[in-house]
Formats: sequence, structure tokens, C-alpha cells
Amino acid sequence: MTAAQLSLHRMSIDGELVTASATLEVIDPATAAPFATVPDCSREQLESAVKAAQRAFTKWGAEPFEERRRLVNAFIEAVVADVETLASLITHEQGKPLAKAKSEINSAVFFSRGYAALDLAPQVLRDTATQRVELRRRPLGVVGAITAWNYPVLLAMWKIVPAVLAGNTVVLKPSPYTPLATLRLGELAQKVFPRGVVNVVSGGNALGAWMTEHPGIRKIAFTGSGPTGKRIMASAAGNLKRLTLELGGNDAGIVLADADPAKVAADLFWAKFSNCGQVCAALKRMYVHRSVYAKVCEELVKFAATVKIGNGMEEGMDIGPIQNKAQYDLVHAMVDEALEAGAEVLYRSPVPAGPGLFLPITILTNVTPAMRVVKEEVFGPVLTITPYDDEEDALRWANETEYGLGGSVWGSDIEHAAGLAARLDSGGAWVNQHPAMGPDIPFGGVKGSGLGVELGQLGLEEYTSVQVLNVKLGG
Repeated sequence: MTAAQLSLHRMSIDGELVTASATLEVIDPATAAPFATVPDCSREQLESAVKAAQRAFTKWGAEPFEERRRLVNAFIEAVVADVETLASLITHEQGKPLAKAKSEINSAVFFSRGYAALDLAPQVLRDTATQRVELRRRPLGVVGAITAWNYPVLLAMWKIVPAVLAGNTVVLKPSPYTPLATLRLGELAQKVFPRGVVNVVSGGNALGAWMTEHPGIRKIAFTGSGPTGKRIMASAAGNLKRLTLELGGNDAGIVLADADPAKVAADLFWAKFSNCGQVCAALKRMYVHRSVYAKVCEELVKFAATVKIGNGMEEGMDIGPIQNKAQYDLVHAMVDEALEAGAEVLYRSPVPAGPGLFLPITILTNVTPAMRVVKEEVFGPVLTITPYDDEEDALRWANETEYGLGGSVWGSDIEHAAGLAARLDSGGAWVNQHPAMGPDIPFGGVKGSGLGVELGQLGLEEYTSVQVLNVKLGG
């Protein structure tokens, strides 16, 4: 396909659809071939987007909360009506099967409706004959949102909806690997919100750096890698930006002696391999009590053999390709290193022939803590399984990581499993499920997995500042 044949998508700046003097190609990971181009936003265009958002904030931040809620709900319904177009874009740019792409959009709608049902009413702290004290939530201003390539629509909606509901305006940058569906969201937003309230720009790493250091942006909401999160934190320090950072994870799951291997196998499998393992809160390390270790391995392999890998536009696929070549090469190298160091393959699936970025479902045993597949986040279809004899050892191993996004415990004695899960050093601690999220449940990590939370009332309040209104009464 020639450059002239590639479909061209546009940015949304100040209520207008715009191109740029330079473009970036978008690759379909199922074919490893380019199929679209997007604008490579210039610094001047970013400046225009920020200024548009600043102008819009003057009025938008003063709108009654119910009016903002009304328009947020209208935006959500516009997304619902556009599900077929959005899903096709996601599958072509991200790789996940079309049914999974539609599921991502449905999840984005579900979580967004949860946000839209919340309120930011003043909280009365004191009300006496002589004094009334209220805690009020006020919008911050312009929010810079930067999203990752694994769930382009879901992550964008997780940021746009609470930001604008709270009275902020937005400049959003999707990953350069998966910009198309997010640019489409920008088009939909333009038809609902006043001009400048939601701006969507596309570009590479330079654009993200310009955003994080821009003095007109008051908050950065970022989903992505730990190293990038640290750079954002350093860049944002210059003007004390607010930050919400949802970074990586190296989640562990502990399978107890009383777990039923046949009952939990499918859930354990999808806890790791959903979205081809490209999930920050996926179960990446599994520690299984020795008494059920062999049976858990057997049931996992039996289930894995039923899963179909292929082009997401083909009917009946369960898992698609890795999203980009850099990630493909990294995961490949991590597995090769582990095998050279003594790890053993419990299961490795077949993959489609051809140029697509397909990696096999891989389950490794005989791994050690020094291997990268154990100590680092593996953002791909690779699971490690280690037997244990003492639960305290399993808990210690689970917590021996720089990350702290999530973790899980699996067993029949719910109270015992919950007690052990509560000792996981992670933001999310789940029992017989992994991960488990809801629109009313805050989601965030500790340690190297980030700052702040998304979702729920706390997630909405991340996009506000606190004002204490203290009124003296009685003359």
C-alpha cells in the first residue's frame, strides 16, 4: 500500500478537524503492514490546543454540574452509536479480536456511566450558630491526558469523562501505536461539547514531553510504563502539576492448597492471557501449593489448548497479536533468556504463519527470581508458575517486586484467602478473581505502579482541587 493509499485521520483542536505538515504511519499488527496515517502534531499545534482548552475552561468550569453531566451522557451515547466504527479501528490498530474490541467499548461505556452518576456536592464540615464550614471541589483547569496502546478507547474514556464532568477541559494524546480510535473519539466529542473542551492530538514521544512540561496544563493523567511515568513526574515538578499515574504491574496470584484446579483453571488463564497478556493488572506470576501444582498445570494446559490465536478480523479468534514490533521483540528476548537460564516450557501454542506479530501462549516452569520473566513485567502472553510449600514463602515472593498494582489469592476457604490477600503489598487485592474492577471501585497501585487512583468517587476527585469555605455567622 502506497502512502497515497493510506487512510488519513485528523486531530481535534478547538472544534476543528486538522491535519499536520508531518504524518505517522499506523501498523496493523496482524499483518505488520501500515494501513493508515495520522498527523504528527507540531509544537505550535499543541500550543493552539492548550490555548483553546484554556479559553473553553473559563465558561465550562462555571457551567452547572447537571449541565456538564447532561453533555457527558450525550457523549457516552454518541460512543454507543459509533461502536461498529470504533471496534473496527481498535482491531486493526491494536490487534485484539473484533468481539473483544466491542467488549472494550462496552466496558468504556459502563465505566463512564458510573462516573456520570457521581456528584461533587459541597461537604459540610461544620454548621453551628457561629460558623459554617464547607469543603468544595473545584476544577483544576486544563488536563493533559496521555494513554497507552493496550485499551485505546477504554483508557481515553477513563480520563475524558471524569475530567470534563469535574469541570476541566482536556488535551489528550493517544499512543502513536494506536491513535485511530482515540482520534475518532475526538470527532464524536466535538459534536457534543463546546469547542475547546475536548482536544485530541496525535504524535510521538516529543509531543508527550511538550505536554508534561507545558505551564498551561495543570494536571497530567497518564497510563503507561514505569520509566515514562518517572520522566513525567520529573518534568511536571517544574510547575507542580497534579499527577495521576497508572503504571505497570507484575501481579502475582497465590493458589492455595484447597483450591479446585478444574474450577479455577479458566479464570486463572484469562487473568493472564486476556488481550494477549497486554494488561497492566494481568496475573503475571503464579505461585501454586505443591499439593495441587501438578493438577493446576494440567488443567491450565488443557484449557490453553482450546484457545484460538489469529487475525482479530477473522471469526472465532480469542487472542490477537502483540501490538507492536518493539514489544514483540522484548517478550521474545525475555522468554529466550529464561530458557537459556534453565526455565522449562510447560505449554507453547502454535501461532499463525506469516508476517503478523503473533507470539505463542507460553507457560514456563522451573523459573527463578533472577529471571526477567519473573522480576520484570512481561507485557505479553507469558505466564510463570512456581510451586511452594509454605504460604508465607508464597506471600513473600509475591511481594518481592518493585510494583504494587494488584495481586490475588485463590482458594475455597474465603476468609483465609481474604486474610492472606489483605497482606499483599498492592493497590488491588482480589480473591478468586484477577483483576476485578467496577465503576464505583477505586483502581490504583502502590510502589512503582503509580500515584493516585482512577474510578469511583476518589477517581473523580483526582480531577479537582479542594477549597474550604469558612463563613463566620451571627454578626
